[in-house]
Amino acid sequence: MNKPAMPNSFRTGPDEQGMFGIFGGRFVAETLMPLILDLEEQWNKAKTDPEFKAELQNLSTHYAGRPSKLYFAEGLTKHLGGAKVYFKREDLNHTGSHKINNCLGQILLAKRMGKKRIIAETGAGQHGVASATVAARFGYPCVVYMGATDVARQSPNVFRMKLLGAEVRPVTAGHGTLKDAMNEALRDWVTNVEDTYYLIGTAAGPHPYPELVRDFQSVIGTEARAQILEQEGRLPDVIIAAVGGGSNAIGLFHPFLDDKDVRIIGIEAGGRGLDGVEHCASMSAGKPGVLHGNRTYLLQNSDGQILDGHSISAGLDYPGVGPEHSWLRDSGRVQYEPILDDEALEAFQLTTRVEGIIPALESAHAIAHAMKIVPKMDKDQIVIVNLSGRGDKDVHTVANMLGMEI
Repeated sequence: MNKPAMPNSFRTGPDEQGMFGIFGGRFVAETLMPLILDLEEQWNKAKTDPEFKAELQNLSTHYAGRPSKLYFAEGLTKHLGGAKVYFKREDLNHTGSHKINNCLGQILLAKRMGKKRIIAETGAGQHGVASATVAARFGYPCVVYMGATDVARQSPNVFRMKLLGAEVRPVTAGHGTLKDAMNEALRDWVTNVEDTYYLIGTAAGPHPYPELVRDFQSVIGTEARAQILEQEGRLPDVIIAAVGGGSNAIGLFHPFLDDKDVRIIGIEAGGRGLDGVEHCASMSAGKPGVLHGNRTYLLQNSDGQILDGHSISAGLDYPGVGPEHSWLRDSGRVQYEPILDDEALEAFQLTTRVEGIIPALESAHAIAHAMKIVPKMDKDQIVIVNLSGRGDKDVHTVANMLGMEI
């Protein structure tokens, strides 16, 4: 297959149909199309509205705690013996991950559209917690759909959502993971179109969600770019982020896409290996198809049926990816690599020991790839890893993997 023509800028938006090349679009039920078009109209107005931007900036600063820090990981750098490693500390945000960035933006859109009820899907629970948090802050009832498998392995986050006043609805269909939760949320949305806002947590779904989520999350890369210039006087050589649906990654990547000397690497869930189906590496081992309203790379069988996949990380346990990532993969601008469960587990433990930071298992996948490449790099080179969330939610999973009891 020939590669697409090189664009003048990789920081383009999707076209009017929501397409990034052959990826994206809005493949939704007819019932939802008027709502999708209304959301697009409101989003196009909001993103150029000074009042909207000022309110989001105020909440981001005084409620979420931005800007997040860019931290020189001295212990990990010394241990690896190569390039300097920096962490973009999204784990320090209110609610413990990058998810609050997008949720604050979308709750303001919901308010602007006059919606009365919030629904969301969640895998690791971080988006569910962030959705429940902003719903509480603005006085909205909130329903969070969560796969039954994830409810069991992310019980602390389930309790947090309930404390915040959200109703958590376990989904038993399929493998009871993120894909199944998103299916149920879409069914709810079709049934309750008039009063409900669907607060999607990742850079996937029908247009305009991939674009608006990316733009709300791009604060990560915008800050990191300015911070590394201030601290080191130059741009990084490599930036790395974990990719499930892809919101934290596209948020870091987007402001760097036109910096041709910055190598960009997205890390997929390699699970127990790519030979079978126990992984969620859709761009490494999948093919294009349609899921959840957009065309993108998916894990599917020869009949086109979507596979469930597997990852130690609930947040990466998704058989697809945001359409912009698929476009960036095919254009060659971003390199996507799988990391296995046991490699992520090793990175989780090492980071905790040498940095005193417990990373989310999602983030540990990105750190694991840094552990592979940093020792081969020169000491004056720079790597930024997006530490997308904290690992409190994962300690039970890690303990089970290590054969320990809490």
